[in-house]
Amino acid sequence: MQSNIILIGPMGAGKSSVGKRLAKKLNRKFYDCDKVLEDKTGVAISTIFELEGEDGFRQREAKILEDLMQLENCVLATGGGVVLRAENIHLINSHGITIYLKASVNSQIKRTRHDKKRPLLQTQDRHATLEKLAQQRNPIYEQLADITIDTDNQSISASIEEITNKLNSTNS
Repeated sequence: MQSNIILIGPMGAGKSSVGKRLAKKLNRKFYDCDKVLEDKTGVAISTIFELEGEDGFRQREAKILEDLMQLENCVLATGGGVVLRAENIHLINSHGITIYLKASVNSQIKRTRHDKKRPLLQTQDRHATLEKLAQQRNPIYEQLADITIDTDNQSISASIEEITNKLNSTNS
C-alpha cells in the first residue's frame, strides 16, 4: 500500500492549489476535504456554518476525513481547522505522510483578501482572527508534520519541487 499524502496548514497556505498540482505530478488522485463536503451536502461551507455553527461543520468534516482516509495513494487537502479534533489527528497520523504547508499571517491576508467564502474570515479584523488561529493551530500542525514546507514567497511550482525532493529523500 502506498501512503496518502495529507496536506495540513492554515487557510491560504496553498493546500488546494499545491495539492492539485502535486497529485498530477505524482499521478495520484486529489481530494479537497472542503470540496468533498460541499459536494456531499449540496451546500456551501458558509451555509453549514450559518445553519449548524462551527461545531456542526467540524462534525461533518470529521466524517468526510474518516471516509477519505479509507482511500489509498491519494493527495488530500484538509481544512485548516481539521487538527482541532483528537480523532482527526489520530486519522491523519495513521494514514499517510503529513505535509504542513506553513504560511505567515501576512501571506494569508494577501492570499485570502478577495475571498468572501471563508466563514472564519467574515470579521472586521482579519489579521487579528488569523493571528489567533495561528497561535492555536500552528503548534498542532508542527507536531503533526512529517515534512514542513514554508510557502511564503514561494511559487506553487517551487513548493511542489521542495515537497517531491523531501518525499524522495525520505523514501530512499
